[in-house]
Amino acid sequence: MKKKMLSIVSLSALVWVNAQEKDSLNQKKIEEVVVTGQYTQQSINKSIYKVEVINAEQIKNMAVTNAAEVLNQNLNILIEPNSGSGDSNASILGLSGEYTKVLIDNIPVVSDKGMGNLVDLTKINVNNIERIEVVKGSMGVEYGNNAVAGVINIITKKNYSKKFNAQVSLQEETVNKDYDWFKKGEGRHVQSLNLGYRISDYWTVTADINHNDFQGYKGKYNGYKYLNKGDEKLRGNEWLPKDQLITNAAVRYAKGNTSLFYKINFLTETINFYNNTLKDLPLGDGNRTYTANDKDYFTQRWLHQFNIQTKIGSRINYNGDFSYQTQKRKSQDYIYDVPNRQELSRASKNTFYDSKVFYSRGMFSNFLNSDKINFQLGYELDHTKGFADASTFESNNNGKNIERTIFNYANFLSAEWKVDEKFSLRPGIRLAVSDKFDSQYNYSVTAKYNTSQQSDLRMVFGSANRFPMYEELYTFVVDNNHDIRGNENLKPETGYSAGLFWDYNTMSSGAWKFNLSFSGMYLDVKDRIESVIVQNQPLKMSYLNIDNYKSILFGGGFNIKKGNFSLNTGVSVMGISQSLNTGNLTSSDDYNYYAEANLGANYTLDKTRTLFALYYKYTGKRKQYTHQGSINPGVDPGEYVLGEIEGFNMMNFTVSQPFFNNHFEIAAGVKNLFDVSTIRNTVISGDAHTAATNNQNLFYGRSYFVRLNYNF
Repeated sequence: MKKKMLSIVSLSALVWVNAQEKDSLNQKKIEEVVVTGQYTQQSINKSIYKVEVINAEQIKNMAVTNAAEVLNQNLNILIEPNSGSGDSNASILGLSGEYTKVLIDNIPVVSDKGMGNLVDLTKINVNNIERIEVVKGSMGVEYGNNAVAGVINIITKKNYSKKFNAQVSLQEETVNKDYDWFKKGEGRHVQSLNLGYRISDYWTVTADINHNDFQGYKGKYNGYKYLNKGDEKLRGNEWLPKDQLITNAAVRYAKGNTSLFYKINFLTETINFYNNTLKDLPLGDGNRTYTANDKDYFTQRWLHQFNIQTKIGSRINYNGDFSYQTQKRKSQDYIYDVPNRQELSRASKNTFYDSKVFYSRGMFSNFLNSDKINFQLGYELDHTKGFADASTFESNNNGKNIERTIFNYANFLSAEWKVDEKFSLRPGIRLAVSDKFDSQYNYSVTAKYNTSQQSDLRMVFGSANRFPMYEELYTFVVDNNHDIRGNENLKPETGYSAGLFWDYNTMSSGAWKFNLSFSGMYLDVKDRIESVIVQNQPLKMSYLNIDNYKSILFGGGFNIKKGNFSLNTGVSVMGISQSLNTGNLTSSDDYNYYAEANLGANYTLDKTRTLFALYYKYTGKRKQYTHQGSINPGVDPGEYVLGEIEGFNMMNFTVSQPFFNNHFEIAAGVKNLFDVSTIRNTVISGDAHTAATNNQNLFYGRSYFVRLNYNF
């Protein structure tokens, strides 16, 4: 119903809004700028960090619906989807989502597991994104805890050059071969409306709404209506249905040296879980029916964000961010009568995660009247109040809820020295204090050398910490069969990274633009937290700082552009070494290597302005040591074996055609052209909501889409 109502609202806007000029983001940019890791916004070529940028035009050409789909095209970023929970996290440099900091406009996003880490990227829609900036490597000095593998900074639209801007977008997709506009359980249906109004030269207001209705994918199952025969368990969905509504509203004031920006974001999401096990329910008089214990999951998230940029006195720049964020996750059990297609009863909603965060970050710079030396002094604080219901842990956590408050505060200092016209140096240090953990120090040294007018060399060293999560600190599962306890004495993990990046840019006499780049990175994470056996008889397990992780990365990229044609391609080879430990057994720490490659190509026909866009990514076969347990782990610790994760190829193709002076556009295409769905994975095992053992649900196969855009 929400899908149809939003479609009617969106289409109605076509009638009452007069045609206006296009959004300024569709205009050709003079120079691409970045903010991640910078003192102030500046050109990407002048950035002291190696920043990878995915701009609004690229996102539009991909025909994606959320940030997870965008980032999946990037080398050395693997989006790890969970077909059961519906969440998708970013794995960078081989490390999972706990080690990546996800920001929106420089502010970390609240999640179930913390602040900025393990953020579900499918909960970030793309219709109001200006660009996405990615920095790989440890960024602890600038962005604090959990920025071990890198930072993903999502920059939203704030400015419009025209008086009024409006865009309506409708996108219909198949889910594999499943699609139906009316029938429940078929396809994906996306509607969005973006509005921007420049009140005056100083004031701008924006608002947008996005509805993403993913009706799930049955896969090897037969849907929620299916009545199991005998002992088969074929009812349900391989990918759970997810209905998501995201809204944003913002106001911006800019005059002289001062700008103020306030934004509010609201997300509501519902996920439907259909049990594949049915129960026999006698009705009397020889009649019976079959019921399922189904469950709905609900998420509500509020993000309040305020940013001020101004000058203190005549010189000092101040950039301050303030944010209050909440996320509440609820579940609701109900009994469904499968043959009669009706609910028999529904329990009240139960809150199983609740996070409330106040966050602030401030930076002062430009203290000295010097073109050669500048330094930045900053602070960061977050106050997180978290609640985890007993049901979030295995065996109901022995019926105990967990409610804790953690306060973290940090000061950081860095200085940038322009030694001469070619060489710049920036050292930095951060001191972080916490009411839960010991004080943490992070360091960084970044250097940039212009080897010529066309090329530059960047050298980056940094460190960062990963703080333990709730499960690692507070899990308590003790019964006749288990003794698994969290460890409140865990210390944060420590990561170090070093990188070398070379870029070469040139333009030929024929207006061909070339960019060639090479990079090498090294990452070392010590004191990794792992569940280990701390006592054999009786068997007891806990969490300890015991594992180590190393990765080496070599890569190169080539970009070429002329007129209506552009091509970007890259290749990388990464080696991963892990020292795993069960408490009684240690794995080999040999390096295991795998390759990745990607390609993006766009071509626009001169006369018709028809755009053809192709995006391809290859992820090679990965090998990784994994623990193979024994029947009696208290006596036999088992062994470490080399598991494999199957390689795969992904390709998307889009054709779009504008009409009416670019006000109206139709796009159509194919996603996942190679029809990838489940891949072989002997490193992890399946569970109740994912694929069978030794398999991993990665995608749901090839799908087709049609998108309609109207720019007023």
